[in-house]
Amino acid sequence: MSEAYFPVESGALGPEENFLSLDDILMSREKLPVRVETPMPRLGAFFLERGAGAESDYALPQGTKLELPLWLAKGLFDNKRRILSVEIPKIYQEGWRTVFSADANVVDLHKMGPYFYGFGSQLLHFDSPENADISQSLLQTFIGRFRRIMDSSQNSYNEDTSALVARLDETERGLFQIGQKGLNDFQSWEKGQASQITASNLVQTYKKRKFTNMED
Repeated sequence: MSEAYFPVESGALGPEENFLSLDDILMSREKLPVRVETPMPRLGAFFLERGAGAESDYALPQGTKLELPLWLAKGLFDNKRRILSVEIPKIYQEGWRTVFSADANVVDLHKMGPYFYGFGSQLLHFDSPENADISQSLLQTFIGRFRRIMDSSQNSYNEDTSALVARLDETERGLFQIGQKGLNDFQSWEKGQASQITASNLVQTYKKRKFTNMED
């Protein structure tokens, strides 16, 4: 029986999201604080409540502060035209970067943002002077938490891991699940329950291509 949905790998840790990935679609909906640098005609009615300062043509006035989903902020951002400027979310600012550098393991990343690494990587698109510090903080936070995540996944066979997983962001949850699957597969093999060895999808795809080339 075929699966209804085949997971698509996220591209959020790279320069662009993969919009065939459900994780990336959800991540791109996360809100980002911005400031309008150029008046936007006819958009005030969408973003401002009546009587909140919208002009007669319902333009979005310069200096307006609001929150936009990541995908929209990226679409409107332009260094040359200065349509809007982006404010770095608090979780990525210097105060929290200091906390992460002290002990990243004490932070509940899922509570701070379920797509902490992916969203943080996409912030680098906005050419902030803090980009170098943000990218370094993301890397060091990941390194600092990685070993504990994998150790926990390898030492929790048939145990309730809900409390631990609840504190992980989605990228870390994926790593934890990979570690758990490896542990479970090893335990099954050790007990003699893994009697059939199957070729990986990569090998099967390679064989199909090779066979097709031979026919041609």
